[in-house]
Amino acid sequence: MIKLEKLGKQFDDRWIIHDLDLVIPDNQMTCIIGRSGEGKSVLLKMIIGLMQPTSGSVYVDDVNVTQLTGQELLNNYKKFGYVFQFAALLDSLNVFENIGITLLENGIAEKEVLSIVKEKMSLVNLSEDTLYKYPSQLSGGMRKRVGLARTLITNPKIILYDEPTTGLDPITSHIVHKLMFDMQKRFQVTSVIISHDVEIFKFADNVALLYDGKIRYFGDAKTVWESDNPYIYQFIRGLEEGPIKTEIAHTQPEI
Repeated sequence: MIKLEKLGKQFDDRWIIHDLDLVIPDNQMTCIIGRSGEGKSVLLKMIIGLMQPTSGSVYVDDVNVTQLTGQELLNNYKKFGYVFQFAALLDSLNVFENIGITLLENGIAEKEVLSIVKEKMSLVNLSEDTLYKYPSQLSGGMRKRVGLARTLITNPKIILYDEPTTGLDPITSHIVHKLMFDMQKRFQVTSVIISHDVEIFKFADNVALLYDGKIRYFGDAKTVWESDNPYIYQFIRGLEEGPIKTEIAHTQPEI
């Protein structure tokens, strides 16, 4: 479903991504890991078409997304759901409005939207008594679930997750990971997850490691700990010695 060919992205004189090749399998959960500042979020934005690459191509369903404009690009967006790092809920809207905002803005009757919102809330284990609460009244885990329910509202074929468990405790992170896994299996969507949390390996099908602009490892998540690939071996164990440079570059912005 998703194929990246010779993909590159340059900011000023720095190449964040260069000559990157990756095939993300259909109806599976693929986790992309890597150090902070390696361009993982940039990669997600190029996949969905929110950011144009400097070079190379992104194919979704055999269509080159980088060549789409106008209505064609808007139609491509409809294939995707995007779960932001901190849920990106609108503070001035309640849970019902946050989840149903796309349908409400398209003129669908509120009664019909309410029925759909309740259905999506039940999928992510949100009780109806949270319908009219505001984001400030929710825990971090509940906000993540609202963000996931909002993503499911349009029945996407592909869901992109940008560090979905950032800021959560291990128990809540596990609950969110399990929800993501359940959604992927139930609806047979293609899931692409940016994460630093190695617990995701228990749920993912594939792991890709991004380092220095390229994918340095791609393999089965269930056997990743057995791999002798020097990049993945060093990264998941947090070792200082190996091909990944460990000095901290204070001057580089987070990407």
